[in-house]
Amino acid sequence: MSISLFDTETPLLAVREQILDRISEVVERGIFILGPEVKAFEQELADYVGVRHAIGVGNGTDAITIGLRALGVRPGDDVVVPSFTFYASAEAIVNAGGRPVFCDVDPDTRNITRETVRAALTPRTTAIVAVDLFGCPAPLPEIRELGVPILEDAAQAIGASLDGRRAGSLGDVATFSFYPSKNLGAFGDGGAITTDDDNVAELARTLRFHGSRDKQTFDYVGYNSRLDEIQAAILRVLLPELDAWCDRRRAAADAYDDAGIERYVRPPVVPAGAEAAWHLYVATHPEADALIRGLGEHGVQSRAYYRTPLHKQKAMAPYAPSADALPGTDELARTNLALPMNPTLDREQVADVVAALAELSASAR
Repeated sequence: MSISLFDTETPLLAVREQILDRISEVVERGIFILGPEVKAFEQELADYVGVRHAIGVGNGTDAITIGLRALGVRPGDDVVVPSFTFYASAEAIVNAGGRPVFCDVDPDTRNITRETVRAALTPRTTAIVAVDLFGCPAPLPEIRELGVPILEDAAQAIGASLDGRRAGSLGDVATFSFYPSKNLGAFGDGGAITTDDDNVAELARTLRFHGSRDKQTFDYVGYNSRLDEIQAAILRVLLPELDAWCDRRRAAADAYDDAGIERYVRPPVVPAGAEAAWHLYVATHPEADALIRGLGEHGVQSRAYYRTPLHKQKAMAPYAPSADALPGTDELARTNLALPMNPTLDREQVADVVAALAELSASAR
């Protein structure tokens, strides 16, 4: 038995020829930067998410940096962000001139809450980065009640929804990553910003191109961060497949429940009204590292995420809270393990994963 944590290759087999044809069209056209493929993909992504604007950028990290600046974050402003997330969520705040203020998360959903955000607010808070971690939307409607502008970091959550609204439409501005392992992955780096705010969209478009609207005059110190034509062409082929892939991921998550996984690990909780995209299936266990090693011996790939949370990273030391300030984060960092999750994972493979967990549990007893 060998079950991979990811499978980014098999879902592409059915569209391989179509992708190659679209790449050839771009090469023949000879337009590689901000051409018709990017324009078309931006419109298609905006329509999919359910917003007026999508702006393609070079990667998901730049998307957050540019999104925060377009949202109004200025040097010296405080921005609340979870510590249990990928480094880019906080790195981008610093790159935008802001100061990360780390907040805790709910150990069950892995996401921030209204209460954890409120505890981190300061008089200088001008924005919140709300991460839809592992593909489950954060409770943004409740967090909105705090009255602070929100950037929804939906890098792991394209295809998810909350109360019928797509991830990427829940904040004042949202950001996506198209890194190849994402649910919607390009063949290299890529990212996007989505918003309903015309002014935010216009500023984001300007900032992604050196702070210029016309290549002649420069109103801001911006960035050279543009989604290129080849990646946009590939993403245009893949976007129509996304919902089916997410449905298969949801079926795999349901299969874990049906197989009784809760007897061996603590599975993630999806709140009422949320439909997760299941970028990752991250459970917890008091002896997570031992379990990861044991699963590997059974041919099941698994791994830990964010063992060192952001507030304990060396680069974030200037912004770190007190040692015991984030108990939910510390617990998750110590106990989490990601189990296999991808659109090709079938019920038999899920049963094998759970069987391996059962055997390891029996051995431990």
